[in-house]
Amino acid sequence: MSNSAGENSFPLRVGLGHDTHRLGEGGPLILGGIQIDFPHHLIGHSDADVLLHAITDALLGAANMGDIGEWFPDTDPENRHRDSQEMLKTVALKVSDAGYQIVNLDCILFAEAPKLTPHKLPIRQSIARILHIPLEAVSVKAKTGEGVDAVGQRVAIAAQCVVLLTRQKA
Repeated sequence: MSNSAGENSFPLRVGLGHDTHRLGEGGPLILGGIQIDFPHHLIGHSDADVLLHAITDALLGAANMGDIGEWFPDTDPENRHRDSQEMLKTVALKVSDAGYQIVNLDCILFAEAPKLTPHKLPIRQSIARILHIPLEAVSVKAKTGEGVDAVGQRVAIAAQCVVLLTRQKA
């Protein structure tokens, strides 16, 4: 796990995160820290919250601190069924300790189903709560796969996130 964040004096840093998880039978679906009533769940070593994983990776990338797999490897039994909110909180604290503050994040969920529009505000509220940032700093959009690829075929859900960090004043 690299930690060269303190070596960088750039006042603004951008990070990009992406994750994809397969869908399995049985719910509930967890996205952005909330449970959605849906007959499928995401499959993964942890709780497989694809959106929180993308946000975690975006924060790590912006701070030049590695990636989620380095911090929480699926080879470590301690990470089995791990709560993605806890992973995100851990990384957000380390990013803050390295001298950065979140300006905003812009997220996209890619899912053919369920329809996510009714869940966007609760997801935004959840992310803002987890990260201790204003609701206005969190954007969540939803896109379908238009019948193409694993998302469009209802085999997977994917997420992307871009985060902007600023150097905290000393």
